[in-house]
Amino acid sequence: SNSSAESLDRLYPTVGSTKPPRKRTTSQCKSEPPLLRTSKRTIYTAGRPPWYNEHGTQSKEAFVIGLGGGSASGKTTVATMIIEALDVPWVVLLSMDSFYKVLTKQQQEQAASNDFNFDHPDAFDFDLIIATLKKLKQGKSVKIPIYDFTTHSRKKEWKTLYGANVIIFEGIMAFADKELLKLLDLKIFVDTDSDIRLVRRLRRDISERGRDIEGVIKQYNKFVKPAFDQYIQPTMRLADIVVPRGSGNTVAIDLIVQHVHSQLEEVRAAQAALASAHQCHPLPQTLSVLKSTPQVRGMHTIIRNKETSRDEFIFYSKRLMRLLIEHALSLLPFQSCTVQTPQGHDYEGRTYSGKQITGVSILRAGETMEPALRAVCKDVRIGTILIQTNCNTGEPELHYLRLPKDISEDHVILMDCTVSTGAAAMMAVRVLLDHDVPEDKIFLLSLLMAEMGVHSVAYAFPRVKIITTAVDKKVNDLFRIIPGIGNFGDRYFGTDAPPDWSDDEDALST
Repeated sequence: SNSSAESLDRLYPTVGSTKPPRKRTTSQCKSEPPLLRTSKRTIYTAGRPPWYNEHGTQSKEAFVIGLGGGSASGKTTVATMIIEALDVPWVVLLSMDSFYKVLTKQQQEQAASNDFNFDHPDAFDFDLIIATLKKLKQGKSVKIPIYDFTTHSRKKEWKTLYGANVIIFEGIMAFADKELLKLLDLKIFVDTDSDIRLVRRLRRDISERGRDIEGVIKQYNKFVKPAFDQYIQPTMRLADIVVPRGSGNTVAIDLIVQHVHSQLEEVRAAQAALASAHQCHPLPQTLSVLKSTPQVRGMHTIIRNKETSRDEFIFYSKRLMRLLIEHALSLLPFQSCTVQTPQGHDYEGRTYSGKQITGVSILRAGETMEPALRAVCKDVRIGTILIQTNCNTGEPELHYLRLPKDISEDHVILMDCTVSTGAAAMMAVRVLLDHDVPEDKIFLLSLLMAEMGVHSVAYAFPRVKIITTAVDKKVNDLFRIIPGIGNFGDRYFGTDAPPDWSDDEDALST
């Protein structure tokens, strides 16, 4: 039929056409387990790895592995084994099952009676798959649909994906589209005996998806097996590596891991310097520093003094935070308005012209600024971001975030107490941009910043407003602000600083 011919045409690229592999970036959703513990290390499957450069974008792209094969061939198991053996910190597994098309009412009825073919290329939303991978390539976050196999429909919730070092994309039709093939750096076909696949499918569909044995066998004979013979098995010739016996073939998996490591080594380059070339330039116009009145300078004298007690450090830090928040609010957009006083006279005033104000604190030190924001902004919404320094690389990594809904419509006050290099602040800004917050609606607030951090953030995000109570000129080899304030979080919470502490509290979190 014409439909089959078109599907086969999608299946095979033009003979003799070869294109160099492309590197891609993707990530894992928050609804999946956030980490995978192996015998050697913890592998993160959620969040954003270090990717930033002086432009605030990813400095290297992920390596994309495509895993194809028949239904219940063991693709997910092979993927998990590869993830464990790769031993790289940020890996994500993306399933093609998330991209089934939305069924019509008639198709829903067919699916309920096991008469709908879910093993045909037309059952998948390839346009959404390709658009998603292309967006991930640009380092942007994406939303992935969640498919309910019991009701054969998409759920209302969506999964948010961020960046990763390696992305594994698995599915029965992983090689069934020419455009999709271009996004894969390595193509692996898992070849498992049909009898074994049938037994696995029976066990899975009955125990996990609420099907009965007659329905599973009917669907297998009518759709699954014919689709495998017509659409899936022919894609084996497109694979770079064929893995017979699936997860039982440890030799093949070891070879795959060695190949991926060699490819990753080729794309590893030193991280771009954080705008250090701009240190001699004047401070950017987007920077607003609280006026250094005798009162402000007096409070700085107290909190900078290493002999200051913890109680006094907390008290005067809170006073400075309140002044900083008040100063930041004066920079929000206001419009003219007229009100009537109790005496019946008009008063020409000002009113906030935005929709809402949301505060986002960078854990842990940033949360100390939340009470000051709540005290002056009625009904303010609060979000949190946890950015932690990788002790091996010194790079910040996003481990957790909780942001209010519809944050893209708000002015966002991003709070942290000290910023030295600005690396983690840049990552936090990038996360807000991923959630569609306009750059010019982001206000980065910090009690103390180093000039390096100011220049780095301003260079990467020229429309972000940077607001602080003081700017120190230097950062030493350990990224401590000089003269500085010490480790704010440890002084505020009364904890001991680790030997390699940094003033950049947004990059050194608990």
